[in-house]
Amino acid sequence: MKLFFNYILSFLIFISLWWLVQHLTKSPSYILPSPYEVFFSIKDNYLLLLYHSLITFFEILFGFILGVLFGMYTGILLIISKSMRKWMLPFIILTQAIPIFAIAPILTLWVGYGIWSKIIMTTLIIYFPITIAFYDGLKRIDPMIINLAQMMKASTYSMLIKIRIPFALPQLSSGLKLAAAFAPMGAVIGEWVGSSKGLGYLMLYASGRVQIDLMFSSIIILAIFTILLYNLVAFISNYITRWDPKSHIK
Repeated sequence: MKLFFNYILSFLIFISLWWLVQHLTKSPSYILPSPYEVFFSIKDNYLLLLYHSLITFFEILFGFILGVLFGMYTGILLIISKSMRKWMLPFIILTQAIPIFAIAPILTLWVGYGIWSKIIMTTLIIYFPITIAFYDGLKRIDPMIINLAQMMKASTYSMLIKIRIPFALPQLSSGLKLAAAFAPMGAVIGEWVGSSKGLGYLMLYASGRVQIDLMFSSIIILAIFTILLYNLVAFISNYITRWDPKSHIK
C-alpha cells in the first residue's frame, strides 16, 4: 500500500512539473503537448493503443523469459566448466562492445519484420546482466562451505543445486531487476528499426504525422509496462530471497 501511494505521489509530481514546464515555456502542442491533451489522446485512441500495447507487451515478456533462462544456463556453464570460462566469458564481454542499435538492423534482415526479431532483441539486451549477475553470485560462495561439502563427498550437481544456486539468488535478484528495466528498451529498438506493429512503431508513426500527443501516449504506456514488470520481478525476487536479511533492508 505504501509503494502504491509512493507511485501515485511521484506520478502527481511528474504531471505537475510537466504542466508547469508546458505552461511557462508556452510550447505549442506539436512540440510539447499538455498532460490534458495526452490524457484525451489516450481516451480517444485507446483501441489503437491497446492493440499495439499487447504486441509490445508480448515481445517484452517472452524476450524477458528467454533472456533469464539463457542467462542462468550460461552462468551455470561458466561456474561448472573451466574451459567454458576461458573462451566463453571473454566472448560474452566482447559482444557488449557492439552497439545494440547496430544489431537491430541485422536481426531484422535475418529474421524478418515479425515479432521474433524484437523478442531476440529483448533477449539479447538482458542476457548479459542476467549472466554476469548469476555467475557472480554462483562463485561468491564462502570457501568454507564448499570445502565442507567436498569433504562430505558432495557431487558437483548436489553442490550446484543445494549450495551455489540458493546462495546466488540475491545476486540473481539484482540482475533480474536490472533486466526488467532494460527489457522494454530492446523491444522498442527492434520496432523502431523495422516493424508495422507495437508501441515503438506507433511512436514513429505518430512522430512522422506530428501527432505528438499520440507519441507521448505510447511513451507513457511503455513506462507503465516497465514499472509493472519491475515491481512484479521485485516481488518475486523478494519472495525467493526472503531468507536473506541483506536483500530486505528497510
